[in-house]
Amino acid sequence: MMQHSLALGIDLGTSGVRVAVLSHQRDLLYTDSTDYDRSLAYPDDWLNSCIQLIKAIPHELRSQLRALAVDGTSGTLVACDPEGTPKGEALPYNVACPEQLYRVRELVQAGQPASSASGSLARALRLLEQHSQPLILRHQADWISGWLLGDWSFGEEGNNLRLGWSLSDQRWPDAFEQQSWRAALPEIRPSGSMLGTMDPARASQLGLCGDILVIAGTTDANAAVLTADAADDEGITVLGSTLVLKRFTDKPLHDGVGTSNHRVGGRWLGGGASNSGGAVLRECFPGIDLDELSRQIDPDQDSGLQLRPLIGQGERFPVDDPDLEPILTPRPVSDALYLHGLLEGLSQIECQGWTRLTELGAPAPKRLVTLGGGARNPQWRRLRQRLIGVPIRSCYSPPAAGVARLALSALQQQHDQIPHSGRESTELP
Repeated sequence: MMQHSLALGIDLGTSGVRVAVLSHQRDLLYTDSTDYDRSLAYPDDWLNSCIQLIKAIPHELRSQLRALAVDGTSGTLVACDPEGTPKGEALPYNVACPEQLYRVRELVQAGQPASSASGSLARALRLLEQHSQPLILRHQADWISGWLLGDWSFGEEGNNLRLGWSLSDQRWPDAFEQQSWRAALPEIRPSGSMLGTMDPARASQLGLCGDILVIAGTTDANAAVLTADAADDEGITVLGSTLVLKRFTDKPLHDGVGTSNHRVGGRWLGGGASNSGGAVLRECFPGIDLDELSRQIDPDQDSGLQLRPLIGQGERFPVDDPDLEPILTPRPVSDALYLHGLLEGLSQIECQGWTRLTELGAPAPKRLVTLGGGARNPQWRRLRQRLIGVPIRSCYSPPAAGVARLALSALQQQHDQIPHSGRESTELP
């Protein structure tokens, strides 16, 4: 039966959703994507995009799906009533809440992933001020997983690190236990563990079999790492709407604001995410073919511009500064020169990011593997190689395929366990 079982990965990103279907041999059989109707701030857009994409999967593949997992932007947080209905818009990952910083520092130690004004804890405190209790707080992937289950009890560990969950202690901070909102936090489950079977009404609505397993996923950046198959001496850069750097390590990185440590596939994975990225390029060049424009760039030359391409005020990595302003001017007459300067600025942020991760204990990468839309730009790759000083290769497999691997691994483990004990396995090795 296992050889006919397929796994679904759902990747909730900054600008839209992508799905991927994998065979039991990890072959990518199908992928599709759609943009949000409005923006990342609207949970209904997340849900409608997922429904649209799942229902569009060809029936012969959909009927063989036996497990799924969801990844999402790890800092995007929504307040819901206890039945999972959003009380308002979500606060996206790049929204800083500096007015909450004094309260954050009362709850967690400085240097922890949750201690920043750009962390989920600060956004949670703002949401708690905006909405009346009782409520629950859920990150993007956890909210979609909850909808699929018909049960919003759970949260995946990696998505909740910047809310305050401790991987090493496997608990919330002591200070949380005395808070009136403690019950708003999710029950944490490891990435790759089985959350349950899909709600029958949801399965029927989506045209899926009734016994499909819902597996705890991971963050969107970690899903990209899973699909990259990076070697031990390689770093991973995701050039999507945001710029994300990841590196497998033998032990957790030293505490650093704006960085995080995850456990993925039994290994430590450290990294950081900037507010800079491809979203800035789309904003500066609406409707313009950047591939064509990039061909006019000489990546072996400096642009002469000194730009800081942030999407708005505030940065979280490689520096944590909610007041940091973008520098997007002066804009030269030549669009090609302006793009050159922006790509140069993005590459400099990436270079600073790798320096920062090395300072925190990550081995300096000897090579980089790049994913995301920017991985397809050869001029940008050449420019990055020149500034960072290491070889770079591209990976075009989508992060949705990475999170589908988690679902597939859990399905395989359950299949292997049943003949011996008749019991379901709930966690990856």
